[in-house]
Amino acid sequence: MPDEATMTDPVTTTSPGVAGPMVLWVGGRLVAPHEPVLRADDHALVGDGAFEAIKVLDGRPFALTRHLARLRRSLEPLGIEPDDDEVQAAVRALMATPQAQVSPSWLRITVTGGSAPMGTGALGLHPTVIGAVAPMAAWPPTTDVVVAPWRRNEYGPTTGLKTISYADNVIAHRYAHAAGADESVFANTRGQLCEGTGTNVVVAVEGRLVTPTLAAGCLAGVTRELLLEWLPDLEEFDVPVTALTEATEAFLTSTSRNVHAIRRVGGTELAGAPGPFTQHALEVWERNAARDIDP
Repeated sequence: MPDEATMTDPVTTTSPGVAGPMVLWVGGRLVAPHEPVLRADDHALVGDGAFEAIKVLDGRPFALTRHLARLRRSLEPLGIEPDDDEVQAAVRALMATPQAQVSPSWLRITVTGGSAPMGTGALGLHPTVIGAVAPMAAWPPTTDVVVAPWRRNEYGPTTGLKTISYADNVIAHRYAHAAGADESVFANTRGQLCEGTGTNVVVAVEGRLVTPTLAAGCLAGVTRELLLEWLPDLEEFDVPVTALTEATEAFLTSTSRNVHAIRRVGGTELAGAPGPFTQHALEVWERNAARDIDP
């Protein structure tokens, strides 16, 4: 096992959602960031795997049970059977490090297909489990988004799965940054509001607070799921993507953002962000999230 100085070698990142050192766990042990640990025949290299990014508060992962359940749901269609004991061992080891005491932090658990013969349909014998923890940077009070020029395919085989085939999100996220925004929001093939690259979207339309249904092709976000349980006024309802610019107010939900007011959509400013719907949703979120670390 590497010593503490090695484990805390800084990892540079340009993402606004991550800042500071990163600690990694692979193959049953903590490893240094520069240490080679992934085999050249691991099916991660063809996007065969799934991951979860979980908020850590005071050394405890928030909503861990829901996140790990979604990880298993994402892996099932890929034919990958995760080793639950190994996943839990990674969580315990990472939560015991000093970095996990930095609040808030990220805990990321990735499970890949593991070592497998060359070929798209090949299956590995043992999945690779990779864990990481790093401090989470704070977001500003409001955020700016753009509508991506590409569309989500709500009929695709990975729709609703949090897989490591993340190129679409990477491209759209960089598109947003190039446009001076923080996030890109996708429409689906029917022109309906879908989701962001790493967020769900909520809009206030005609006095109603709505978020797209899962049939629209969005990921079943854990924050979205909890807010639907905690906020009776929030409805699942599909609307055109144009509803985002026509909304009286709107916000994003995600693990790092919680409830994050949208200030601007492209060139359209949403007046008064955060509006009363958003403020109420944030109050409900903070009150309920404070009650239980694993709701």
